[in-house]
Amino acid sequence: MEKDVDGCQDGAKIEPSTKLGTEGTETQLDDFVGPHPDYNEEEEEQKYFRRKRLGVIKNVVAASLAGTLTYSVYLGLLQMQLILHYDETYREVKYSNIRLEDIDRKVLMGINVTPVAALLYTPILIRFFGTKWAMFLAIGIYALFVSSNYWERYYTLVPSAVAIGMVIVPLWASMGTYIMRMAQKYYEYINYKEEQEKEKQRAPRDACNAYIIIFQTVFYSCFHLSFVCAQMPMVFFLNNYLYQLNHTLFAVKHCGTLSHGTLPGFNKTVLQSLPRSVNLIIVESALMGAAFLAMLVVLVLCGAAYRPMEEIDMRSIGWGNIFQLPFKHMRDYRLRHLFPLFIYSGFEVLFVCTGFSLVGSVTGWEVTERGQVMLSLCSLQNYGVCALGLERLAYLLMAYGFSASVCSSLALCMLRLRRHIPLLAGALIHSVLLVTLFCWAPEPRCLAQAPLLYSIAALWGTGSALNKTGISILLGMLYKKKERQDFIFTIYHWWQALAIFTVYLWSGLPMKAKLSIMLLTLVVAVGTYLWMERKVAWNMEVRLPRIPRPRHKTRGYRYLEDNSDETGSDGDGDKEDDDRHPTEATREDELPKEDGELLG
Repeated sequence: MEKDVDGCQDGAKIEPSTKLGTEGTETQLDDFVGPHPDYNEEEEEQKYFRRKRLGVIKNVVAASLAGTLTYSVYLGLLQMQLILHYDETYREVKYSNIRLEDIDRKVLMGINVTPVAALLYTPILIRFFGTKWAMFLAIGIYALFVSSNYWERYYTLVPSAVAIGMVIVPLWASMGTYIMRMAQKYYEYINYKEEQEKEKQRAPRDACNAYIIIFQTVFYSCFHLSFVCAQMPMVFFLNNYLYQLNHTLFAVKHCGTLSHGTLPGFNKTVLQSLPRSVNLIIVESALMGAAFLAMLVVLVLCGAAYRPMEEIDMRSIGWGNIFQLPFKHMRDYRLRHLFPLFIYSGFEVLFVCTGFSLVGSVTGWEVTERGQVMLSLCSLQNYGVCALGLERLAYLLMAYGFSASVCSSLALCMLRLRRHIPLLAGALIHSVLLVTLFCWAPEPRCLAQAPLLYSIAALWGTGSALNKTGISILLGMLYKKKERQDFIFTIYHWWQALAIFTVYLWSGLPMKAKLSIMLLTLVVAVGTYLWMERKVAWNMEVRLPRIPRPRHKTRGYRYLEDNSDETGSDGDGDKEDDDRHPTEATREDELPKEDGELLG
């Protein structure tokens, strides 16, 4: 018995030592896997959201750079090729057996007519591929168009021109949506503490307007430089082969408002010597390299506009609903009152930024800042080229581009002033210039008029910058809900496509008729815009369609019920429409549950 008692006492002595060993092991494990003693959660959180904000800025700069490169290449190639194709000797020597004039007419038709149908497929394309990949696909098709000029034949030029026409509206709708989403994300990352504390409450009205203004201004300041970069092939290559103005304008008798249609008397031979094919291939290869660089910028540097589950939610409302919603959004009186302004924004660039017009063959193409292809012979040929010669066309366009790029920053005044002031200022500048152009006809071959013509180009760039930047900012302020943005920007650019088609039809009108249509459209646009602002100030209810609830499949993926991944939870600013417009239902309890009622 004594031995047993001793054994129990020994066990009692061993048990505390075992517990001490276990506790020591747990303490060491906690020290190993637990937080670092110097870890500061608030500081790490600040670093995380600082990286997020820098990522958003990187995305905006990359998208702006990609757009600038794409349109620099596109405009530069079109301008160079149209001048070459216009020259009678060039066509006869190099393409005498392929009817280049007929091909140019069909290419022109493909580029100008195809965007009219863009409203039918643009929202589906953006929702199917996503905003970033829609941009990448569109820029890739622009690169395809550049590559088709290596071998200029009907079966290369015409299909690529039709493809360009198909992606003009999707490219600009996706870019507008992308810049808007970046502004909203930046606001969320700046105010992450407020969102954590008040995640159940809505953000104050106009919360992210400042970032919309800044990001759209940065985008257009960069993009307008494409008109400058596009002149590099002409300045450093093509100008070496052009005749001087005394040859090209020898038979021209009237300029400006006295002209009718294309410039009468313009010489059909503008090249004093034909460029070698090797030199043309070198220039086109440089342009092709820039187009591929634009694709890589979007692919590598541009992040996604939405989280994966958000994109799934936006697609899951049904393709039929996605097809119908752009048409249903046109019932909103705000958009209806902005239609004339959209149309004018499609018209206005053609008076200073129109490309070279081919007399008797192709009437001339150009691409506006919104990606629309413009056709006509307007001020640069009927005013600038007629007075200064073709060799100074590039410098007129560069004056326009520099002015538009610098003056896009004037839109920042919307941070302090009312939003209608930049739009009205741009309209006032254009109205004065339109009246001036209507009453003035420059003298042919008169270099003394150069300062006045350069001033007109620069002033038109100022008005154009205020117009384009102001409209995009206005749409961003009116429609912050992320489920609507791609529809709104699609409608905007589709109306510009209709303006392009109208210009395509009026190319043979007298210059006075074109100026009168421009001025009338501008007056109507300003009047309807001011009436829209008055209605908004009266808090008049708008008629917006319901956004259907996502209909998730039971197979294919697991839908996460976490609120952070649900559509509509990305930021309280997206719910602003509910505050101002009670007729719009966006909360889940207000959404119809039957499929037949989804579209309201």
